[in-house]
Amino acid sequence: MATCPPYPTYPTHPGGPAGGGLRHAHWWQRRWVRYGALITLLAMSGLVILALVREQTGTEGFLVGLGLAVFPVPLLVAAFRWLDRVEPGPWQNLIFSFAWGACAAALIAIVANSFATRWIATSTADPSSADTLGATVIAPIVEESAKAAAVLLVFLFRRRDFTGIVDGVVIAGITATGFAFTENILYLGTAFGTDQLSGERGLASLTAATFFVRVVMSPFAHPLFTVLTGIGFGVAALSAERQHLRRVLLPFGGLLLAMGMHSVWNGSSTFGEYGFFAVYAAFMVPAFGLLTWLVVWTRQRELRTVRTELPAYAVAGWLSPVEPHVLGSMRARRLAREYAGHHGGKAAARSVAEYEAYATSLAFLRHRGRRGRAGADFVVRERELLDELWRRREIARPALAYAARAVAPRIPAPPWPAHASGYGYAGGYGHGYAWAYPQPAEQPQGPPHGNPYGPVAPYPAHNPYRT
Repeated sequence: MATCPPYPTYPTHPGGPAGGGLRHAHWWQRRWVRYGALITLLAMSGLVILALVREQTGTEGFLVGLGLAVFPVPLLVAAFRWLDRVEPGPWQNLIFSFAWGACAAALIAIVANSFATRWIATSTADPSSADTLGATVIAPIVEESAKAAAVLLVFLFRRRDFTGIVDGVVIAGITATGFAFTENILYLGTAFGTDQLSGERGLASLTAATFFVRVVMSPFAHPLFTVLTGIGFGVAALSAERQHLRRVLLPFGGLLLAMGMHSVWNGSSTFGEYGFFAVYAAFMVPAFGLLTWLVVWTRQRELRTVRTELPAYAVAGWLSPVEPHVLGSMRARRLAREYAGHHGGKAAARSVAEYEAYATSLAFLRHRGRRGRAGADFVVRERELLDELWRRREIARPALAYAARAVAPRIPAPPWPAHASGYGYAGGYGHGYAWAYPQPAEQPQGPPHGNPYGPVAPYPAHNPYRT
């Protein structure tokens, strides 16, 4: 069951009105203006790329290419959404990423690649060398840079949704999936037009060969390249804000690796009769396997982070003792949503999914804070997430308790009091911590500590975000 939880609004600026808007904001700073400009840009790019592809393939070729190119898209999107299930990001980011790849990045690539190849052919008077240079040098630089722009935009303007390696992989992979979709329409439509002229049909046709190579053998090629850029941005997101050089060099290094792998793949046809298959077997498949292992391992590491960080909130009374275990298991999460849906309908299942997502974000936030990598809005963000959890506790807790009994009927009781006033972990995070915020009037039945917003556990004295 896939749901997209709503995310808390961004904190208001000092003196700003509730809802986060600036009281004296310039017109270009208004959210609807930025969204309108972005939608207009993507729509215009889509119309232009549609016209260019249709001009090269013809109407019939375009329709055939569109029908064949769509096959790998649902599978790739589902795979990236599966990776993102621990802390699911908003659909808006994924829609933007796919649209950017399919429209804006594809338009940049088709225009820049054509211009550069023609300029090289004119300058050198050697069209064959220009095509080779364009495919192995120009295309990787242009295409990977255009796709990386989407990852950069999400990293800069949707920073709260971009917290680690998995987020970078998902955004980069969805962007590349959109780009490959448009590119496949062009290649398959052109191949179909060629077959129409030559009279080829069936498995011997150029269309069938193109479909086999691009859709069957290597649907993951473009996502694989761009994921390297996403990993660079993801590692940068895990870095402390003061590590400016690291936060710049890591994404740039990932982009260079993506360009290099793309160049090797495009140049495989120049390595001899079996160059393509040699590069595919000795380079692409192992790289795909290694990156798949990396992102799956990172996903499991995220679940371990949930199980490690949330017990502090259970000690404080925010969560029941079994919830960290349940929220750290994807099977238990699914059972909790199914239980809520069976007993309370879709709205209850959605509330449980939102509870799971907010709790995961809280665990990641605490993990970054404990390592000194949290942003300046750490306390505000923790306050928002705790508030969202408290609102949904009545619906979520019975479902999570059921999932705990179903997955692990004999979960040991925690070795601390249910609502202790301090945090006596052996080798833990420090001594007791005073609550910093008053109990809000609209929630009189707060947790045992009496303050639903204060930081749960202390951090070392050198941490800049300790209040």
